[in-house]
Amino acid sequence: MCRLCEASKNSGHSEGRRDFLKMAAATGAVAASMPLLAGGAQAAAHSESTQTKMPENVGNATRRTLIKGGAVMSMDPSVGDLPVGDVLLEGKRIIEIAPSISVGDDVAVIDAKGKVVMPGFIDTHHHQFETALRSFLADGILINDGQPHSKFNYYESILQNFSLHYRTEDVYINELFAGLSQLDAGVTTVMDVSQIHHSPEHSDAAVLGLKDAGRRGVFGYFEGWGDRAQYPQDASRLRQQHFSSDDQLTSMVMGGEIYLPGYEEAWRIGRDLNLPIALHVVGTFGMADTFDQLARDGQFGSDNIFIHMTGMSDMAWQAAADAGAHVSLSVPIEMTMRHGMPPIQKCLDLGLQPSLSSDVECTMTADPFTQMRSTMTLQRAFANERALAGEDNLPALLTARDCIRFHTLEGARGLKLDHKVGSLAPGKEADIVLLDAEAINVTPLNHVPGAVVTLMERNNVDTVLVAGKIRKWQGKLVDVDVNHLRGQLEASRDYLFEAAGIEQDLFRA
Repeated sequence: MCRLCEASKNSGHSEGRRDFLKMAAATGAVAASMPLLAGGAQAAAHSESTQTKMPENVGNATRRTLIKGGAVMSMDPSVGDLPVGDVLLEGKRIIEIAPSISVGDDVAVIDAKGKVVMPGFIDTHHHQFETALRSFLADGILINDGQPHSKFNYYESILQNFSLHYRTEDVYINELFAGLSQLDAGVTTVMDVSQIHHSPEHSDAAVLGLKDAGRRGVFGYFEGWGDRAQYPQDASRLRQQHFSSDDQLTSMVMGGEIYLPGYEEAWRIGRDLNLPIALHVVGTFGMADTFDQLARDGQFGSDNIFIHMTGMSDMAWQAAADAGAHVSLSVPIEMTMRHGMPPIQKCLDLGLQPSLSSDVECTMTADPFTQMRSTMTLQRAFANERALAGEDNLPALLTARDCIRFHTLEGARGLKLDHKVGSLAPGKEADIVLLDAEAINVTPLNHVPGAVVTLMERNNVDTVLVAGKIRKWQGKLVDVDVNHLRGQLEASRDYLFEAAGIEQDLFRA
């Protein structure tokens, strides 16, 4: 028995108690002299010692880069997982993945020891223009249905008030800041649902902000309002001017909202331009009858991206599955904003593999870990309740790997980008994240997918590459002046609140 334990055992006697207190005080003094909780200069020195210089020219056409010694989760069955493995890049592409790769001195090396190496996360639905309105609608719901928390709601407050006042400079800084913020969280690809196309200049500002963030972006060309709005006719110009090449980081999707008059024209233009057609499908908005009619008319295709899919009929669901349409789920938002119960199990029962998306930061964070945890816990909650009720023929419980696949490979498939990204494999472009598995909230690492989904947070995102280029290095975004951009975003927020006639009340009930 240790001396502290022995003294504690005898602490009922005054002498034993005195001995115990003396020993405890002595132990405390010794502990205080040990660098277990290094602070001040010690902590700073330790932090600096763990930082290494970012290798130069990574991502350039002929530059080779070796990501060495990480736990590689490829999300590609033909490649598999490597408890310790190397990933070799040339320019923007992956050329080899193996347990160990020998290279010469001319190859840049990124030390991935203690890191999870995996594909970047893919968000298939994010309204980036709303970044300045973050958390404004935290307690709100989708539409004004006369129930509590309807005063500030998404349709009236955001789309029909705030959004009408956006200038082109507001569009740009909101788009840019959103992209950089998600890069910081390991999201290397987004479909930006920019319902802010009040003029061609607004559209160009959205595209520019998307591009300047330096990540892979799918420009979702949705509606706008006002006399100068050119949606959907301006799609042809945008396609030709900004998205004419397949060999670039940005591409385009056509928005085709069926709650808007004339949606048929948007669908026609989108298909004429060979663009995927994305739309929100929400029973709360009264879309079910129109959606059913489209299903009966055979209008669904593999080019459709259906967002939310709450409150739809079994007939329409089956038509979507038969057509090979893609479903994007925003589970936390759907639960909190009264869209309807997220149809996770419906997708799975029909053989549809959904992707995950963040939706609106005016209500909920856009980090990928929140989306994956919410999806996993909700599906398992329903299945577990059925098991506890004694039901038979239970659905399989979602696993952590399932949710990672939804937020990587399935997102790439939904956006028609799986030939480029979504998994790590030779020939694909190097959209890669390194996640810190030695951080205090994760260590010791026992199960890679489980650690990513159930333990990790934004601060575990150590390094991010997009098309082989380093965009975040050891916890810091590269070539970004966040303080300067924050000031621009705050100025945009102040203007928007004043223009919308809404008081900036930090503790509004």
